[in-house]
Amino acid sequence: MANLLANETSPYLLQHADNPVNWHPWDEPALEEARSSGKPILLSIGYSACHWCHVMAHESFEDPETAALMNRLFVNIKVDREERPDLDRIYQTAQQIFSGRPGGWPLTVFLAPDTHVPIFIGTYFPKSAAYGMPDFKEVLRRVETYFRSNGDEVASNGEKLRATLARLDGEDVAQVSGTEITPAPINAARQGLGNRFDAQFGGFGDGQKFPHPSNLDFLLTRWQESCRRGAEDAGARRIVELTLDRMALGGLFDHLGGGFFRYCVDRQWTIPHFEKMLYDNAALLATYSDAAAAFDDPLYRRTAAATADWLLRDMQAPDGGFYAAFDADSDGEEGKFYVFGRSELDAALETAELDAAVEAYGFESPPNFEDRAWHLQRHPAPEAARAEPPPALVQARRKLLALRNARIWPGRDDKRLVAWNGLAIGALARASRRLDRSDLCQAAAATVDFVRECLWLDGRLRASFQDGQARFPAYLDDYAFLASGLVELLQADFRAADLEFATGLADVLLQRFADPRGGFYFTADDHERLIHRPKPLADEALPSGNGVAALALNTLGHLLGRSDYLEAARGTVQAAWPLIGRYPEIHTTLLLAAERQFAPPELVILRGAAGEVSSWRAPRDREFAPRRLVFCIADDCGELPGLLATRAAVGPVTAYLCKGTECRAPIQDRAELEAALAEAQAQ
Repeated sequence: MANLLANETSPYLLQHADNPVNWHPWDEPALEEARSSGKPILLSIGYSACHWCHVMAHESFEDPETAALMNRLFVNIKVDREERPDLDRIYQTAQQIFSGRPGGWPLTVFLAPDTHVPIFIGTYFPKSAAYGMPDFKEVLRRVETYFRSNGDEVASNGEKLRATLARLDGEDVAQVSGTEITPAPINAARQGLGNRFDAQFGGFGDGQKFPHPSNLDFLLTRWQESCRRGAEDAGARRIVELTLDRMALGGLFDHLGGGFFRYCVDRQWTIPHFEKMLYDNAALLATYSDAAAAFDDPLYRRTAAATADWLLRDMQAPDGGFYAAFDADSDGEEGKFYVFGRSELDAALETAELDAAVEAYGFESPPNFEDRAWHLQRHPAPEAARAEPPPALVQARRKLLALRNARIWPGRDDKRLVAWNGLAIGALARASRRLDRSDLCQAAAATVDFVRECLWLDGRLRASFQDGQARFPAYLDDYAFLASGLVELLQADFRAADLEFATGLADVLLQRFADPRGGFYFTADDHERLIHRPKPLADEALPSGNGVAALALNTLGHLLGRSDYLEAARGTVQAAWPLIGRYPEIHTTLLLAAERQFAPPELVILRGAAGEVSSWRAPRDREFAPRRLVFCIADDCGELPGLLATRAAVGPVTAYLCKGTECRAPIQDRAELEAALAEAQAQ
């Protein structure tokens, strides 16, 4: 018999709708039941592509005996962390504070029924005692007993937690409007990332390897800035290139279908955790596209193209937007969809194809996946892998992909999240320019149209779309990532309606999310009241929402002459400055926003007939110049707001070149524009 999750739209929640646990969604009836009954809340947070979430569900939540104990002692609430990142953010941070260790999913949180402060927090618990952990039923009994006997201690710990959460978000630091923003923490972050760099295998640290695209974007910008100053930071280039090489050639990348997995479980980038997330692939598409332009590198160009192809083929919804994720598991096993046994290879490939595949992927070596199969990774040296693949290898890939596609597929979480779609819009728009692919720009524009039509309702965003329903008030990341994506799209294909959409999002940020002391809260001022209102500043799996917002507002402020946007961008950096100074290398997105304060962006506005202005822009699309933003606006685009209204064409094409608030006289000669850009680049 289905529980209350049967009425939800989240694929993750629906996976638990037939559990014998009396699951509730997080809503007022569930919270009221906890208050009135006095039962503590068991809050379980996960997501559909999470392997250990599936394990715990199978072991405990599908077990009638365990479910009966849960139902007797607790009010049980299931949350999809992708729908409710506000709850996940608060209680993941609480878990790290309580345990001193990183969190994860499933997140298992026991809450006081009235205040919702944690009683006890953990992640995965086994059904039977294992891995040094007690069995889950014993945890249930102990927590309930502790709560009944130690209510005052729970309340006291809750107050301490609130204070710690506020301190971590910088709430205990008074924002000083006159804070001087300097390059010092930028240099410290560069040094810190260099110290953490794995010089043998790429990436950061010597354990499990995550891609960390925000760090790579920061270092790529540092390299370009050093070249502009005439003193190349070869170390930054080395970090970026070795890491991008290892990710593209190793097991993090899907060599048959394209796209990247979540992370690798080993230092050498060999075996991934096989889930595929939209946000990882959007961020890495942008990074590889930029690196392809920066280094004129064919491997990065092919990797970016294959990632974009995967997004369009396997992640794009027919009616618009991109799905959230693919599961790590298929047919009950993690990775089963992606690995190959030798007998499969011998049966599927002709001799020349097999020889090419063996040489490329090292099938002559011992199996690398559980000693029984191979997960594909390239074996040639990076220099050889940059060459065009031979026809026999191309054909082998086609056959292996067809063989793989005939298997049972991993589950796909087909909800569409605005924040992650915002990242995809920006990445596709940037890749369309770097790779000269108009189809990517068209996909980005179609996604914007979908979000505007289905999730922009009465001047406010909704966060998630599933089964025809737009649900949940949107968060900081939704507004910031979408506004940033629109800024990128405006550089690839300027549509006046998209500029209006971007300013609408920015206005809501200022009106509903802004902290008067500077920066932005994760939730709007009319959001459900929780035990803490987060104000996240650091980069995590996603870039900092505050950092992305500051960058987008800075660009829109200079583009339109909006001083309120510029002041909000500066105030965000100033509010974060004390924390940035303490921990610079986890704030790289905010550091890029900080750099805009003492090195303002260079804006190039091209006005004229559509075909003419596009030809003037083409050389800019192929270059990596992160401080330069180019907007190509045709004469027939309609009325323009703010400063753009004064940037009219005088003659076939007119270029307006500005650095911050300083602008040159209009330029009508293409050679003169090239000379002016070269001069600006050298400054």
